[in-house]
Amino acid sequence: MSTTPSESATREAAAALTGVETTARSLAESAAEPATGITGAQSLVRSLEAVGVEVVFGIPGGAILPAYDPLFDSRVRHVLVRHEQGAGHAATGYAQATGRVGVCIATSGPGATNLVTPLADAYMDSVPMVAITGQVPSAAIGTDAFQEADIRGITMPVTKHNFLVTDPASIPQRIAEAFHLASTGRPGPVLVDIPKDVLQATTDFAWPPRMDLPGYKPTTRPHGKQVREAAALIAGARRPVLYVGGGVLKARATEELAELAALTGAPVVTTLMARGAFPDSSPQHLGMPGMHGTVAAVTALQKADVLVALGARFDDRVTGQLATFAPGALVVHADIDPAEIGKNRKADVPIVGDARETIAELVTALRAEHEAGRTPDLAAWWEQLDDWRTRYPLGYDEPEDGSLSPQYVIERLGTIAGPDAIYTSGVGQHQMWAAQFIRYEKPGTWLNSGGLGTMGYAVPAAMGAKYGRPEATVWAIDGDGCFQMTNQELATCAIEGIPVKVAVINNGNLGMVRQWQTLFYEGRYSNTRLHARNADGTPKAVRIPDFVALAEALGCVGLRCESKDDVDSVIEKAMAITDAPVVIDFVVGADAQVWPMVAAGASNDDILAARGLRPVFGDNQV
Repeated sequence: MSTTPSESATREAAAALTGVETTARSLAESAAEPATGITGAQSLVRSLEAVGVEVVFGIPGGAILPAYDPLFDSRVRHVLVRHEQGAGHAATGYAQATGRVGVCIATSGPGATNLVTPLADAYMDSVPMVAITGQVPSAAIGTDAFQEADIRGITMPVTKHNFLVTDPASIPQRIAEAFHLASTGRPGPVLVDIPKDVLQATTDFAWPPRMDLPGYKPTTRPHGKQVREAAALIAGARRPVLYVGGGVLKARATEELAELAALTGAPVVTTLMARGAFPDSSPQHLGMPGMHGTVAAVTALQKADVLVALGARFDDRVTGQLATFAPGALVVHADIDPAEIGKNRKADVPIVGDARETIAELVTALRAEHEAGRTPDLAAWWEQLDDWRTRYPLGYDEPEDGSLSPQYVIERLGTIAGPDAIYTSGVGQHQMWAAQFIRYEKPGTWLNSGGLGTMGYAVPAAMGAKYGRPEATVWAIDGDGCFQMTNQELATCAIEGIPVKVAVINNGNLGMVRQWQTLFYEGRYSNTRLHARNADGTPKAVRIPDFVALAEALGCVGLRCESKDDVDSVIEKAMAITDAPVVIDFVVGADAQVWPMVAAGASNDDILAARGLRPVFGDNQV
């Protein structure tokens, strides 16, 4: 039986939309009932239901208020956050933990602009997110009306796409397109801005809508010739390295990666955004590369003759001084986003495609190479790699003043909570220690703000992750500086029944900035001390704020730990509490530093294993 063009388009839209991750049935089975004579706001909520949204994080306000009335009766749960930044990071944490699209909602003007940081964060880290904002009535746009802001113009550089909805009849289409864009190709945030009068107007609703996205056709299937060239290059390599980025996690390609690693026998390094993509327990895993990566991982990249970059973007924190990065390596660069290939480093074999499909085809091509007798001997390479990681392992010194070691706290937390827990972090020293000293065995267990480096990410991201994965233990590892930016969301967690756990690594300072001041500014600690101090510079006895009292005021259980002997028991006590959020104030020494380190702008060849300790490589080594 033939179909009309409109029927065909509708079926194509339905098929495309089934690629959007949902918590309920596939969209092909959950098409909403048509309705006539409803408001644009009702159409919006029906559209969110139709794409399978289970939760939105947000705050109501005047321009978005019409949407909150039908939301009151919807099966979509709304989590009332305390700040729009919290809504955005919660949506990101939800998306990173579940693989589904996270959703946040805000009103016009300051509500919308408070989403800019989480939108930029999601954009940098390729997180699927849809932000819905109210806008002043259409007639008032451009008049500097109360709470008016051109949120489309403001967010254009930090969203994958954004829409201003001018016709209530187009709401289902725009929502469908937003979710499709956010979750396909290279994932990212999409903003849908809807004027108040459009939400109030009368319209009809039908689902699924026809999507109209001319020019948006992500390449998912890699070119076979390029894959075969890559396989030939890898088969002939003497010092290959698999350089794994966050795109492997986004593509859910960890099983394929494990197969490729086993087939090649090559060392694997996982970037900050890819922790958990390959198990730390594997002897092939050299750890994290980059500014605070392991000596073995950083040096392996520098000395490689073939780099296989999978879903990675040659970020400056990984490459160090770009001109000196991996000078002798030929590069295979596979990425879903063609704009990334060749952007920072020339690719000798460029492959545009989804990481899962690309790696699977690469495995097939490599098997053909091996069957033809082209199997590299990597024994000498592994002898060098094992020597580097034996001589320069990750480690730390206990504080000379007898204070609690932050690295020890995080290491014990990871051991006790285990590999099934989800860990979020803020940005700074605690982030690096969490990436270094917790062993990640599974995907989706490490969430952080990698590209933008957003202080205040950890607590709301943990909230979103715990909502999406209620069966998992979720720990937010935060510094005392980061924690004071968004800790108000603990009130949301307490009221909404989202029992996250927070480990505050409290060194009384903006730790990473202080480390740089120690190393590069002769110890002149300008505006990095957070604790109240006496005239002689010593800390005052009073705690400002008292994190235990603050936690209790926000409806959480507050605990404190200042002794190494108490670390395990306090963590275990927190683990036993499952009906309320828990905050542990770990009071640690102020002078601990993150090592290894490549100074900003320096060559990776200049990595320091510890302060004043530069690795020495023998003359007989590459």
